[in-house]
Amino acid sequence: MFARSQLFADLPFLPPAFSLRPETAADETAREALLDAAMGPNRRRKSSEAIRRDRLAAEGLSLVAESDDGELLGTVRLWNVSAGTRSGEDVPALLLGPLAVSARCEGLGIGSALMRRAIAESRWRGHGAIVLVGDAPFYERFGFHADAARKLAMPGPFERHRLLGLALRDGALTGAQGLIVPTGRSLPAPIAA
Repeated sequence: MFARSQLFADLPFLPPAFSLRPETAADETAREALLDAAMGPNRRRKSSEAIRRDRLAAEGLSLVAESDDGELLGTVRLWNVSAGTRSGEDVPALLLGPLAVSARCEGLGIGSALMRRAIAESRWRGHGAIVLVGDAPFYERFGFHADAARKLAMPGPFERHRLLGLALRDGALTGAQGLIVPTGRSLPAPIAA
């Protein structure tokens, strides 16, 4: 049996043990700092952000990866949307994003673990499909494909080849076309002082 330090002797640091759990309100500051570091200063200008702005994440679909000592190492959230329409009716789906992992932990499987959990939790909660804007080589391993979202569009500029979809139920995105729009709960209005 090898000691943990022997298994990872060639790495520049000992990778943290981590667990996945639902996000709590206490995670907000650390989550926002992680997203700023991972996505850069223009992250709030992305078309996906227009969908998320002033909305609450989908019920039970905000997840974090946390080290054994309580450090937030990764985050993923999903949002209720309509993935266009089919025969004049909205196509209910989820928008995944942002997914981010601490730079010092990239390549250690944290992002993949968050993705697998997010997909499983979405399916368990009865959702039919997930769409996202991201790098196809990473997301294809989880079943996402550009073909599934080929007739959908984001509000504002986006790169067509990066708009990906995953049907959690057979046919969930079949025939869906048009603009992806938010359908989730709005943030509560601030209480006037």
